[in-house]
Amino acid sequence: MKIGLIGCGYLGKIHAKCIKELKNVDLVGVYDISPEAAAETAEKFSTTAYFELQTLIENCDVVDIAAATTTHFELAKKTITAGKHCFVEKPLTATVDEAVKLTELARKHNVLVQVGHVERYNPAFVAVLPHLTKPFFIEAQRLCRFNLRGTDVSVVHDLMIHDIDLILSIMKSEIIDIQAVGYKFITESLDFASARFLFANGGVAHITASRIAAQTLRKMCIFQPKNYLTVDFQERKVENIEFENHQTFISEIPIVEHNAIVEELSDFVQTVRHNKTPTVTIDDGLNALRIADKVVTKILQQNS
Repeated sequence: MKIGLIGCGYLGKIHAKCIKELKNVDLVGVYDISPEAAAETAEKFSTTAYFELQTLIENCDVVDIAAATTTHFELAKKTITAGKHCFVEKPLTATVDEAVKLTELARKHNVLVQVGHVERYNPAFVAVLPHLTKPFFIEAQRLCRFNLRGTDVSVVHDLMIHDIDLILSIMKSEIIDIQAVGYKFITESLDFASARFLFANGGVAHITASRIAAQTLRKMCIFQPKNYLTVDFQERKVENIEFENHQTFISEIPIVEHNAIVEELSDFVQTVRHNKTPTVTIDDGLNALRIADKVVTKILQQNS
């Protein structure tokens, strides 16, 4: 399978490296708005630099879009209308309207689109899935030190959206109420946000995201009727805490280590080869973006 990569920035280079690790896959070329970045990436990963986007799209079977979020819509639109299946990094697009239009285009052209919510492939999350029974409360924290990369969008769309997607996939229920607070500290968009979701099935989730923290933290606690599970996405560790006869029993759930980006790209390739439904569909990407937008709207209304 011939893959074309769009975007040769920090994440694009990681994608190029991961694509080279896939079996029976050929990275046929890369494109970037910066010809220099495309040429440098092409040389580093022994492929071809394309300086015309349409030419790259025409010369590959599928496209991997790892460019800036603000460019996702136009890049994916050109890919989809050319009839090529594509992988699009999260968030799916910069706006919900763009995501809706892409969803309609994908259906019209019968194209598979997978969205890069990579935490679905985190070894810790994969390990916890078989142990989920009836989650009723989820608490998630995603904190990191300040870095200019990713500040083209709010912390909600950059960090919190990871946990929004994960929680939607776990709860499998509609969110009927959202409460949220957030603040700007360094950038012109939100740098800290905290949100509480109430689901139609009675479940509750509380998420905190910050890109101005003193330390990096990516954890989730999932509470169920007879136990709760702690998931450490950074340390790749999962614990099961059970209660019986007024006693607490803690056990560690085994994890199978793997590179999450390699796994999600491999899954995308297999999805296309076998015409399957993607693990993270374009509708999943749209739903996560919708909720992220609602969180930001709630915060802005409260702060106005």
